[in-house]
Amino acid sequence: MSGSEEFDVVVIGAGPTGENLADRARAGGLSVAIVEGELVGGECSYWACMPSKAMLRPPAALRDARRLRGAREAVTGALDAAAVLRRRDGFASHWKDHGQVAWLESAGITLVRGHGRLDGPRRVRVEGTDGARRVLTARHAVAVCTGTRAALPDLPGLGGAGAWTSREATGSAAVPARLAVVGGGAVATELATAWSALGSRVTLLVRGSGLLPRMEPFAGELVAAALRESGVDVRTGVSVRGLTRDREVALDLGEHGELRTDEVLFATGRRAATEDLGLETVGLEPGGWIAVDDTGLAVGVDGGWLYAAGDVNGRALLTHQGKYQARVFGTAIADRAAGRDLDVAPWGRSVATADRAGAPQVVFTDPEAASVGLTLAEATARGLRVRAVDYDLADVAGASLHADGYRGRARAVIDLDRETVVGATFVGSGVTELLHSATVAVTAEVPLGRLWHAVPAYPTISEVWLRLLETWRG
Repeated sequence: MSGSEEFDVVVIGAGPTGENLADRARAGGLSVAIVEGELVGGECSYWACMPSKAMLRPPAALRDARRLRGAREAVTGALDAAAVLRRRDGFASHWKDHGQVAWLESAGITLVRGHGRLDGPRRVRVEGTDGARRVLTARHAVAVCTGTRAALPDLPGLGGAGAWTSREATGSAAVPARLAVVGGGAVATELATAWSALGSRVTLLVRGSGLLPRMEPFAGELVAAALRESGVDVRTGVSVRGLTRDREVALDLGEHGELRTDEVLFATGRRAATEDLGLETVGLEPGGWIAVDDTGLAVGVDGGWLYAAGDVNGRALLTHQGKYQARVFGTAIADRAAGRDLDVAPWGRSVATADRAGAPQVVFTDPEAASVGLTLAEATARGLRVRAVDYDLADVAGASLHADGYRGRARAVIDLDRETVVGATFVGSGVTELLHSATVAVTAEVPLGRLWHAVPAYPTISEVWLRLLETWRG
């Protein structure tokens, strides 16, 4: 084992969050090492965001064409599933990280390949992919950016059934004839949408009463209806009791009988990737989320040196929020190292306020579901005096031009005391590009009186903002 190597900052995990935090710390004049045991670029680049959206976009483009008279007549062929998967492989960089490594080098960030574990304050031991061992010491900060892993239920037979997680579901080289998807959240609904479009006969098994439970109820209802229309067998109130595999997978659904399928995907949540991270050496519990304050400092660790950014802290399990935290926390690390004062007022440069008040999310199903801020139920639970303002997107001129027979819905959640938007949800084709305007309105706390003067162009789907405000005024 070589002697200790010293850096200002050591980052464990080179996914999007770790990369961005390292970049901000480096831009602040600090020396940075980043430790990665798999591919530089992380889950989002190779097994989640990028490959899944690459699988979803071609079917969406084909559906859009078929929804327009004059265009649908030009569509004479079927979706080429093999070509879609080849395109997906390109967006996953064929599971090679040369490009990401080159970027780290250009930013002056030292890459250390291997599995990193904390070894007491400011120390990280790395078991290299080549078997070599190194010790890295941080002068100012260690940042844990290891993300999450799929959370699998404890079911009889699961270990020997070859079940898919999101990794296998976004990387499969072949289209299964039959696919069971267990779960009702974003991953489950997106991958049910994708594989159904590529030719699988998909059964979606949902333990709860509906889909997308973290969004407004109408989002899950519209997505479920569309999945059923596309041929997906959506079953709610169903739990898997166990499974076995011979040549096919047999799922025991208890009183709902048995389901036989070729592959089964469990999209049943995520867990913090901290079980083998050495947290016990700094007084934290292995396997759990690392709680942090709004500047990224780990709660319960003395000395002000341990940070945790991205999914691993459990604040907002979204890639873009992890990158946002990385920018905020990386800057805070650099400011503290330089002795500069931090700006910790809400929405200040040193705090990740948007995690709690303005985190946007898009579910790329058909229809798309996009939301930011609080749902009506969440706002009410927080004690806010609110009103939900709804509008049928089919009645917006831009939406009727976008697709024949357009279906969708919009909701703004209004704080009655401050007269600001605290949450918004859009469901429909093409609504993802509406979301940033809603994010600006929520995070900037734009008064409705001023928002009235933000005139949407005609005829666009964005005109829904005018219709929501008209509905609000009555």
